[in-house]
Amino acid sequence: MSKIVLASGNIGKLRELSQILSPLGLELIAQSDLNVPEADETGLSFVENALIKARNASLLTGLPAIADDSGIEVDALHGAPGIFSSRYAGPDASDTDNIQALLEAMKDVPETERTARFQCVVVFMRHAEDPTPLICQGSWQGQILQSPLGDEGFGYDPIFWVAETDCTAAELSPEQKHAISHRGKAMRQFMEEFKYTRHQP
Repeated sequence: MSKIVLASGNIGKLRELSQILSPLGLELIAQSDLNVPEADETGLSFVENALIKARNASLLTGLPAIADDSGIEVDALHGAPGIFSSRYAGPDASDTDNIQALLEAMKDVPETERTARFQCVVVFMRHAEDPTPLICQGSWQGQILQSPLGDEGFGYDPIFWVAETDCTAAELSPEQKHAISHRGKAMRQFMEEFKYTRHQP
């Protein structure tokens, strides 16, 4: 099981997950490189959407698949954008579009009420009909800034202030981010449990 399809075409996500998984000696292939279309994310939770994406990628490639569904939950917006984070400003929204939409929605929210968290659910399926997919979850607390800062990362990273590092997620190096991020936490849980999963039929 050296090749795993990533149920995403997001280059930033592929880069992050490939770095995190490199100690396992796994080759991560973006589904877009295998002409796998994006699955319709019809779930009502991060878990449901991750399962949908992993199953779709595994079914169409015959490979084990890993998917993550992640997003940002803003307390002042009752948990939005949540599962709609990647398309908050519309179906084909860019990271910049989504950031601007979120900043606009929060323009009247005082600093003390701008708390938020990133959520990440990672699902691994050995095959498309895997009855016991591996499901891991991580979260990362922070605050939403008034304007972007930093050039690293992707998504909402430039407006996500991390108190423990006194900077935004977009000002952290990849190594620093992996150590404390929602995706890093979920992936470390995955790596811990994967060694038991990979030898099962």
